[in-house]
Amino acid sequence: MHKPMDALTGRCFEVGGCVRDALLGRPIADRDWVVVGATPQEMLDAGFRPVGKDFPVFLHPQTQEEYALARTERKSGRGYHGFTFHADPGVTLEQDLARRDLTINAMARRPDGSLVDPFGGQRDLRECRLRHVSHAFAEDPVRLLRTARFAARFGDFDLAPDTLALMQRLVDDGEVDALVPERVWQELAKGLMEPWPRRMFEVLRACGALARLLPEVDALWGVPQPLAHHPEGDTGEHLMLVLQQCARAQAPLTVRWACLMHDLGKGTTPRDEWPRHIGHEQRSARLAQRVAERLKVPSDCRELADVVAREHGHVHASGGLGPDATMRLLERCDALRRPERFVQALQACECDARGRTGLEDRPYPQAPRLQAALETVLAVDTAEVAALAQRQGLAGPAIGQSVRQARVRSLAEPGPAAAAP
Repeated sequence: MHKPMDALTGRCFEVGGCVRDALLGRPIADRDWVVVGATPQEMLDAGFRPVGKDFPVFLHPQTQEEYALARTERKSGRGYHGFTFHADPGVTLEQDLARRDLTINAMARRPDGSLVDPFGGQRDLRECRLRHVSHAFAEDPVRLLRTARFAARFGDFDLAPDTLALMQRLVDDGEVDALVPERVWQELAKGLMEPWPRRMFEVLRACGALARLLPEVDALWGVPQPLAHHPEGDTGEHLMLVLQQCARAQAPLTVRWACLMHDLGKGTTPRDEWPRHIGHEQRSARLAQRVAERLKVPSDCRELADVVAREHGHVHASGGLGPDATMRLLERCDALRRPERFVQALQACECDARGRTGLEDRPYPQAPRLQAALETVLAVDTAEVAALAQRQGLAGPAIGQSVRQARVRSLAEPGPAAAAP
């Protein structure tokens, strides 16, 4: 049997996020390792399984944790693919750590448990600071996205001014424009699921990257809204409050993405129509589809965003709808076929309603009312209604209309749904 750790004694170091989270007293989900002074053949001989395409990464035969050979990198082209990696037994641990993005991610632990911290990561953790390791930070636009994402994870951490300057350079040099859509989506999705998602967008906006990556979202700042409904006034600030309501509700990614997209149309309202935004819902839906196509957003996020953009105003106003209008709302949302998605749409609308200064804890009776309406409609025995309609000589669309009428009656008369057409 192979004994990988015996063969590599003293040369394997825990690195990166697991070291950072241990120092913060946070749970450790995954452990990453760097192996110094080893060759790929030594790793294979010790029983490790290779998985890396661009550089040597191996899986431990027992734990399945990732072990990467210590490596350096050199800029060789634009974007985050534009790097040449170099790994050989001569690369030191400090050289490997030097290529990382932030100091808090550039620490390691020796086999005896002692800390290796050549760039002051532990100090930056104590002082709640996000700071780059070296000026090589400005060579990789993914580091900009990751830094914004870490700002969303550690909401009380400040961004070092010189790190912000390097992020601005990445924007000015056009490096951000070289990011592939899949990677942008991946980082945005992760950041949206952090405890402070608003911080990600604030950091992206501060360095100028938001205008390049999501100009439709960036356009919302400086756009006023009626103070009677939005005490916070600014549409961009409203969006940030909505995202924080998503985090508070522990909403899934689909809901958070829908909330990010729901008001995009307000950014296209002509100035002479401010602060009202008549028709912004349909404009929001069109812009959300454009963003989804550009970033290759998954279909579940794309579809929910479309529903919420189109219908959130109607959901907010649904308390005054009668049975037929309520039925039309359910139909437009495709709630009868997609009840689970409709529940998520209601959650997004609730986050929207509470994403307003001073109204964070306001009740939202629209959600339980519409959920109850959907349950009532779904309880109608459509087979019985259709059978009765056929006995009365109806066929084709007329049967469907009979079923719909029975559903509307069920909303008008709470209790067991009537079967008669």
